[in-house]
Amino acid sequence: MAKDLARYARRRRKNWVILSLSLVATGIGLFFLGAILYALLTEGVAAIRPSLFTQMTPAPGSDGGLLNAIYGSAIMTLVGTVVGTPIGILVGTYVAEYSRGNKLGQTIQFINDVLLSAPSIIIGLFVYQLMVVPMGHFSGWAGSMTLAILVVPVVTRTTVDMLVLVPNALREAAAALGTPKWKITVSVCYRAARQGMLTGIMLAVARISGETAPLLFTVLSNQFWSTDMNKSIANLPVVISNFALSPYPDWQRLAWGGALLITLTILILNITARSLASFGGAKQ
Repeated sequence: MAKDLARYARRRRKNWVILSLSLVATGIGLFFLGAILYALLTEGVAAIRPSLFTQMTPAPGSDGGLLNAIYGSAIMTLVGTVVGTPIGILVGTYVAEYSRGNKLGQTIQFINDVLLSAPSIIIGLFVYQLMVVPMGHFSGWAGSMTLAILVVPVVTRTTVDMLVLVPNALREAAAALGTPKWKITVSVCYRAARQGMLTGIMLAVARISGETAPLLFTVLSNQFWSTDMNKSIANLPVVISNFALSPYPDWQRLAWGGALLITLTILILNITARSLASFGGAKQ
């Protein structure tokens, strides 16, 4: 009996120590997160004004906004998502539906996981050598292709995870009715997994919305309004980086406003993705 009580007391002490360390680590993380958000809100809210969305990036000492940068980021994110999403879905479908237990499928999934965790700057350097150097100039297309490559592994991983969760009974029931394999995938599996797949797409958009390093090597930026994707165009991440490092207070103010704008956009996308995932899980 005494040995059991001593063992119980020892376990309680270990549990208390681990719990205390976990709470301290959580508190430290929340403190720095709160400090970052506080600084972002106090500095960024003052920059959120109508001119931020209606005027171009200004010269030093002039009033202006981030309209051209917002447009550039939006169009490159849209193109990157449109190009990368179908590729990611098709790759994920092959891995989950056509290559289970296959060495090729396992290899593809391993490469996808490596690409998922690879630093984005490496992707930027790859596209720089692939597109920028042969073309001889930076361009919005190069930036969009960089973002598309970053979208692919996120969508692929989410598609695989969601399709694997689809019960085999649904596939077998459709196959028993004489439905071909591709029709089962499109009409049964996609329909059952669409909430999770849509969540993965939105998470991919949230990831690429704030990427800066790869755009420095592919699209750079533009001080003026430009819709020509074959040339360098303005984009929020690079403009924020340039303005934040500048000695001009008006540029620094715009950098804070752009940072807050990106943060709010990513927050909304993540909340929407989680809501869709929760709705899909509750519906099932």
